[in-house]
Amino acid sequence: MRADEPAVVLQDLFVRYGPVTAVDGLSFTVRSGSVHALLGPNGAGKTSTIEVCEGYRRASGGSARVLGLDPVGEHDQLMPRIGVMLQAGGVYPGARAAEMLRLIAAYAARPLDTAMLTERLGLAKVANTPYRRLSGGEKQRLSLAMAVVGRPDLVFLDEPTAGMDPQAPARTRPGTSSTNCVRTASRSSSRPT
Repeated sequence: MRADEPAVVLQDLFVRYGPVTAVDGLSFTVRSGSVHALLGPNGAGKTSTIEVCEGYRRASGGSARVLGLDPVGEHDQLMPRIGVMLQAGGVYPGARAAEMLRLIAAYAARPLDTAMLTERLGLAKVANTPYRRLSGGEKQRLSLAMAVVGRPDLVFLDEPTAGMDPQAPARTRPGTSSTNCVRTASRSSSRPT
């Protein structure tokens, strides 16, 4: 990807589930080096849009390009270049926080230092706590750490601050400052879907 190339380009994107249209003709471009938020109420199609960008869902219509790649057709080339923070899950319940982060880091060619990341995201005190015993905010911060540990070119954050204490969002911003971010948040939208 060239420095002047957009990180994400969606053109007339449609996502349908049977007779229900979740995403209705959405188009936008995310510049490289920027943060882009998808805002809308529950059921507005934010997660469906993110899933198309990640290559986990095929669009019903329109097109998506992520880091210059087709997320479905060039999925294998895209995956090492993106980080994904799910709304929930994706962690073994009995795994300890630090051990889960080290596991994800082992898949990356040039991972960030996991001890630094746990400290920076306020997870050092719970590093040896099993995932199932973490608070909602601690689970979210661990998920964020797992999304950025591989130094991705682009990070998708789905509901990144859900369940976090009021100070946590400010603490998590430094962990994502050097990457492109596309995130979803549940808020009112000016454009209903």
